[in-house]
Amino acid sequence: MNPSSYIQLEKLGEGTYATVHKGRSRITNEIVALKEIHLDAEEGTPSTAIREISLMKELKHPNIVRLYDVIHTETKLMLVFEFMDLDLKKYMDAHGDRGALESHVVRSFMYQLLKGTAFCHENRVLHRDLKPQNLLINKRGELKLADFGLARAFGIPVNTFSNEVVTLWYRAPDVLLGSRTYSTSIDVWSAGCIMAEMISGVPLFRGRDNNDQLTQILRVLGTPDDTTLRRIQAESPEIQLRPFPRVARISFQSLYPKCHPFATDLLERLLKFDPSQRLSCEDALNHQYFQSDARIAAQQTTNQAQQRQQQQDQQALAQQQYQQAQQQQYMEAQIQAQQYAAQMAVQQGSGGSYNYQ
Repeated sequence: MNPSSYIQLEKLGEGTYATVHKGRSRITNEIVALKEIHLDAEEGTPSTAIREISLMKELKHPNIVRLYDVIHTETKLMLVFEFMDLDLKKYMDAHGDRGALESHVVRSFMYQLLKGTAFCHENRVLHRDLKPQNLLINKRGELKLADFGLARAFGIPVNTFSNEVVTLWYRAPDVLLGSRTYSTSIDVWSAGCIMAEMISGVPLFRGRDNNDQLTQILRVLGTPDDTTLRRIQAESPEIQLRPFPRVARISFQSLYPKCHPFATDLLERLLKFDPSQRLSCEDALNHQYFQSDARIAAQQTTNQAQQRQQQQDQQALAQQQYQQAQQQQYMEAQIQAQQYAAQMAVQQGSGGSYNYQ
């Protein structure tokens, strides 16, 4: 398709390398999100955009925003995504009690967040920038991961990555310490921070810089023992450990006394200082916190989203087949017209040679 296939509506947001508009397909009339990448004449397409496109084409899941189309011209690169109504931050501001969400909503959103992230990890992809602004929600209560600009495919052994990832408040302590050999555990940490924020309405750790962020974490988790610190350094030799002030741990149950113990237990297991001790997304999904009607409801939401996605795929295929059939009919009509014209020319030529004498 080309850019004229979509009608650009109001602006939804603008980032470092892209502007996002609401749009409408001229062909299907479907509302979409149009992400226009800012192209530099000398540098070309940003690596973040190339990374996002390559990953999004592979990641098809009900809890990951769907990439419909990619339009590349000399002057612009436009990604066409499914439209979502708002991000989790705006949802909390609009629907929460001072930002805090009801317990059943937290469970449903957390379940969907972990499902989408688990799928990424199963496909060897780290998101690396999970935060409320990158989690999108629609009117059906479906939560989907978005903005894979910082995502990276990872292999075995784990590659060495930059530690300039994840917005500061959702950044894992091992990354704050300088680790560049991290893996899926950094997304798990971010998910735990997001869960705490949905429960309370405010970010759990609100540091001003890397050092202050680490201090905020220690005030809750307490100072890790020497054995834990040595294990972290052994896994990430680039970390330069320094003496930490001795701080006592505060339990999440005391931080959030109104929370069900299952919820605070899950938080404890997601937000471990030692990355090797954090739950995987799959293990988190099997936690007793989700063994209830809330899990069934969240799973139903995911199943319904999957069914809708399949219907959209079928509609897109039908639309493609219809267009191909129309094109085929047009070509056949053209050929028939040409054949008819050729026949008429032959007949006229033959008629001109008749001898009426």
